[in-house]
Parts: sequence; C-alpha cells; structure tokens
Amino acid sequence: MIHVFVGPTLPGYPPQLAASGIRVRPPAGHGDLFDPTIRSGDTVLLVDGVFHQAPALRHKEILAAMARSVTVMGAASIGALRAAELAPLGMIGVGRIYDGYARGEIVGDDEVAVGQAPDGSFDALTWPLVNLRHLLRLARSAGVIEDERAGRLLAAWRAVYYPQRTWAAVRAVCRRRGEDKFARWLAERLDEDRYFGDLKRADALAAVRAALDGPAPTRIRSAPPGWQTGYFRDWSNAFARQRVDGLELATEDRLVYQQVFDPAFRARWADYLEHRSRHPAGTGPGLPLAERLGRVTGGGLSADQVFHPPVDLRDETSVALLLAGESAQDRRAVARYAQVLAAERRARPAFTVAAIDDDLTRRLLQRVWRCPADGFDAEASARGLMHGPRAVAAAKRLVPGLLEEIRETGERRETASGTR
Repeated sequence: MIHVFVGPTLPGYPPQLAASGIRVRPPAGHGDLFDPTIRSGDTVLLVDGVFHQAPALRHKEILAAMARSVTVMGAASIGALRAAELAPLGMIGVGRIYDGYARGEIVGDDEVAVGQAPDGSFDALTWPLVNLRHLLRLARSAGVIEDERAGRLLAAWRAVYYPQRTWAAVRAVCRRRGEDKFARWLAERLDEDRYFGDLKRADALAAVRAALDGPAPTRIRSAPPGWQTGYFRDWSNAFARQRVDGLELATEDRLVYQQVFDPAFRARWADYLEHRSRHPAGTGPGLPLAERLGRVTGGGLSADQVFHPPVDLRDETSVALLLAGESAQDRRAVARYAQVLAAERRARPAFTVAAIDDDLTRRLLQRVWRCPADGFDAEASARGLMHGPRAVAAAKRLVPGLLEEIRETGERRETASGTR
C-alpha cells in the first residue's frame, strides 16, 4: 500500500492518485505515521504537512516508520525538505525541489509554505516561493526579464509573509518594482494553463509515479544511538490505539484506567517488572527480578521503588501483561470516560487536562485506593505510576468521567431513597 499525504500541492486529487494501491491522506501532522494501518513493507509518500495550525510531523516519527520497514519518500513541499534532512538515514527524495534542498540552493520551510482554505478543501490560497523562483527562471529563458531584475523581484516576494503571498500580492509587488511586462506575461501563461510553472505539482506527480514504479533502493543507515528519547516514547504511547469489542480505544487510557481502578494492578505491575528484568530492552543480561534487585540494593526497598522501566504500548507482550485483568466492562468505562472528556473540551474551548486541579485529583485517587495521605506515594509506585505527582498527572484524564459517575451515583441514591 502507498500512503500519500497530500493537500494543497495537488488540489482536487488528479487521476494519478486514483491508481490501485494508493491511499490518499490529508497533509501529515504529528502522530499520523503511528497509524497502525501503515504496515511493514508499505510506502509513505510525504508531500504536504501541517505546521502552523496544528502540531507538525516530527523527524523521529519518520525514523520510527523507517525502523519498522516502511519506505518513506518525500517530494514537492515539506516532504522534500524532510527528505533532504533525513536522506543520510534512508528517506528518499524526489524532484527538483528536493534536489534544491539537498544541494543547499534553497533553505527554509517558508520556501514551500502556503496558506490554505480553512474549509477542509486544502486549496492553496497563496503562492510558494519555490514556484515563484521557478517562474522567474522560465521568464529569463523566454527573454521576459533579466537576471538582476529577477533577483530583486524574488527578494521582494520573499519579504512578503507566506500567508499573505496571494496572486494579488504577487502582482502588487510587480507593479511596485516596475515589472508590468513580467506580470502580463505570467497572467497570459496562466490563462493558457492554470498549472503553468507549478513546480510543486510537477514534483508531486513525479513522486507518485516513482512510488508506483517502486522506489530505487537506498542505503539505509542506523539511526543515531539514543534517538528514541522519552519524548518519542510519550508520542508513541499517546497515539497507540486498538479496536476492541467494537470500540476504538487509546491504549494509554486503558492502562491508566487499570492503574487507577484495578485493585489487583499491583500484581500486574510486579509481573511486568519481572518480564522486563528477564527480557531487558537493552543489551544487558536477563535476570530474575529478585536477583537484579539484590544486586542493586541490600533490601528494604521494593522492586517498584527501584526500577522504573518505560512502557512501550506498541509492544504486544507488554500490553498483554499490563491489561491482563481488563474486562469488557472496563473497556466500556474507558470509552465513556473518553466521551465525557471530549464533551468537556467541546463545551469549554480553553479547557486542558493539565489544568484540572491537582488537589482534587489526589483526593479522588486516595478515595479510590482507600489509602491515607502518607501512603499515597507508595501506592502510586506499586501501581507503576512512580510517585504521587506522576499519578496525579496521569489520572487527570479520568477526573471528568469519575466526577460524572460520582454525581450520577449520588442522584440514583437520592431517587431510590425518595421512592421507599
């Protein structure tokens, strides 16, 4: 399967994108390459990506896709820039814009950036600088403008902020610079062919053809040591999802629900620590947990207080261990809590999970865990949440749903009391 992330560079989806084996996706954003439908052996063609109105796709997300044997190509827009940056690690670039970035002839995201329609149509409302640069090359070849004047005109266009670089602004700059001849020539060419000089479009279509033909082999080097940082693991976990019992659920939500509500989760976490001790992620030897603990401490501390291995929610064995006690009723509760949280966000645009009161969350956790204040940190540690503050931060996503549940339970009790 070829996954093509594209938007304003190829508006209206030309016929080439209807070819068998192509799945067209909107411009790529943060998390899109974690999609489980992008499988080993697939090809990702990155053309367009969001970066202003939403979090952008990170470089390490591309590295992660390549690490699981996904071929990643880039062209025309942000894809060309990322391909030039990651070519030494195996990302494949296609087209003249990619070549310009790779050779250092063009630099900066603003060279390919465009403003786009807010209605979801992904139509470009402005002109990218790479296209204007290409048009000046064509005009010089046609004898319409001289090199020195073309350079001044390009500099003037570059000075216009990219979301304001409309066709009207392009013509206005031409008038101020006394380049009416060039403006008339360009208008005539565009009347004949609306895609005249659209280098981004030409490169994108070339990349689609290259993806369909099968990309040329490339030498893939290993990513630098330590590239999977804590930030990357957090992103990866945040986008891990599974469809279970007909419900599309975030795996992280399911885990936190178990950590908070499952009375037996302390044993689940102990099983996970044993598994990680016997099967460490690094290059060290596997050891029984008790032996490893004895080497680190002379006693007096429990394993959960000493070892805090990161959890990879894309690892099936880890997920199976940690969610071993999950029931269908738990999954329905996770879905219900997620719906309450989503409703809260819709009702209050300024709402953030982080802004939920720390003390309220802590009191709710103590109520659920039935633990005194001086035992809160120990209980959080035994449930794999490391310590009290980390438990509070993780559990905040559950607070709106839990409060609604408490309120509904109280109302049911009052109703039952009133009908005796």
